[in-house]
Amino acid sequence: MPTLFPPVGRRRALQGAVAGFVALGLLLWWLLPLGEEPPSGTITFSTGTRAGVYYEYGERLQKELAKDMPGLKVELVTSAGSQENVQSVATGEADVAIAAADAVATYETDGGTGADRLRGVARLYDDYVQLVVPPDSDIESVADLRGKRVAIGLPNSGVRLIANRVLEAAGIDPEKDITPRSDGIDTGPKRLGSELDAFFWSGGLPTRGLRELAETSAFRFVPIDSALVARVHAQGGATRYYRATNMPESAYKTIQNGSTVATMAVSNLLVTRKDLDPRLTEWLTRTVLDSRDGIGAHVHSAQLVDVRTAIYTDPLPLHEGARRYYRSVKP
Repeated sequence: MPTLFPPVGRRRALQGAVAGFVALGLLLWWLLPLGEEPPSGTITFSTGTRAGVYYEYGERLQKELAKDMPGLKVELVTSAGSQENVQSVATGEADVAIAAADAVATYETDGGTGADRLRGVARLYDDYVQLVVPPDSDIESVADLRGKRVAIGLPNSGVRLIANRVLEAAGIDPEKDITPRSDGIDTGPKRLGSELDAFFWSGGLPTRGLRELAETSAFRFVPIDSALVARVHAQGGATRYYRATNMPESAYKTIQNGSTVATMAVSNLLVTRKDLDPRLTEWLTRTVLDSRDGIGAHVHSAQLVDVRTAIYTDPLPLHEGARRYYRSVKP
């Protein structure tokens, strides 16, 4: 006589399989909102110099985006840094970029082309201003840079913007009182001591270019104390985005020897344009937040990306797609 029901063991196996399929379905529903197909197409992501954190972060995020949106091609391009990145996105040369908040605010204040089209995706992590000199240098403060050969960053970089403001706050004319050089993190470390007396850098901690220098050579950080930061603030405008802080002793352990360094910091934003597809931007925002730990295992700064602070993209309003994401995860 035929069996109408499978044996108990088989029934349990079937029930387990069904439960597994249900769980998988729920997981896919969570990963693929409302069962949507992932966005596809091509976007351009403007980063920074190859030895800086912008590029390193961009490389890692590109890989994470490829996992979540296999049909989306993300083209990474290098740049001088924040100022160039803001302009590239505003004018349509790039679709997404990382830029410091002060550079964004400066571009808006100066009436840059397309400034009104700029939108924020997420607040990422802070850049720390790092003034580097040889270990035996007689430079102990920013004021001591007078008459020295000083790298102030590439033209159109965020470093150049910050270095000029710091120098002016210390009473130094960047064009007359120093010998300014346009080195960035790619070339500055190699020329320190021979062609440069000091160089400015502003980046996440630790920055690859300085980390590599610390492995082969000695150098020293010059402090930027709170009194000097206050004089920077007195310049007004976009300087309100700087905050006095200390570079933690863990940033470059072999260089700092357990000591913090007084300096100032500015937040970085992931920036896009108003006309970028909202659905794509929502997925982009989700990947940025979901990949924090994976990227942070390689790029220490990325560990600071947090959904509770990412929403604060001042001076830019949130892109509608990013807003949708933050609303979806709001407790």
